[in-house]
Amino acid sequence: MMKTDLEKFVWTREPASYEVKDNCVSIVTKPHTDLWQRTYYHFRNDNAPVFQIKTNEKFFSFVVKTDFKESHHRFDQCGVVVYLDSENWIKGSVEYENETFAHLGSVVTNGGYSDWATVEIKPEVKEMWYRLSRREDDFCIENSTDGITFHQMRIAHLAKATDEITFGIYACSPEDSSFEAVFTDFALLPCMWKAHDGQQPD
Repeated sequence: MMKTDLEKFVWTREPASYEVKDNCVSIVTKPHTDLWQRTYYHFRNDNAPVFQIKTNEKFFSFVVKTDFKESHHRFDQCGVVVYLDSENWIKGSVEYENETFAHLGSVVTNGGYSDWATVEIKPEVKEMWYRLSRREDDFCIENSTDGITFHQMRIAHLAKATDEITFGIYACSPEDSSFEAVFTDFALLPCMWKAHDGQQPD
């Protein structure tokens, strides 16, 4: 495992309040920031801060730990992202819902239309590790509560991820809220998402 050089990361929409130090990034979200395109809600939100690095590597895994103890309002969220442009991206995160449950989920946006896949988890969960893996133009997002055992959340295709991509972290508060999201334990690894060993390609 290799630590990620955060000096190589760049902001897409730099947040008003943040800190990058050693192997830690903290972001204080602004109200009414989000990533979403069209589907169901019919609106287009593309103003969340994104902190990413570029790569031409076709096979890799990216790991990061998220701490969102301050999240308290519906849809407060932070996690991993592959953000190519406003209409083509993937994100994975925990979104606060209410005092009864939160949503562990992912959004995949191809050609300007988003989907949203979730599972309910206990609201007491305030830390989560993610492992984002790339195999050419396909991606896998996994999550872990201990940074050791990871569970598959999503396998998805990004049509525009044909060569160089950008990936990293994001945080936002879609409604009238703000919280501090803290990211640590950044690491780049050889691709941990192994090639499929079942049915052969057509």
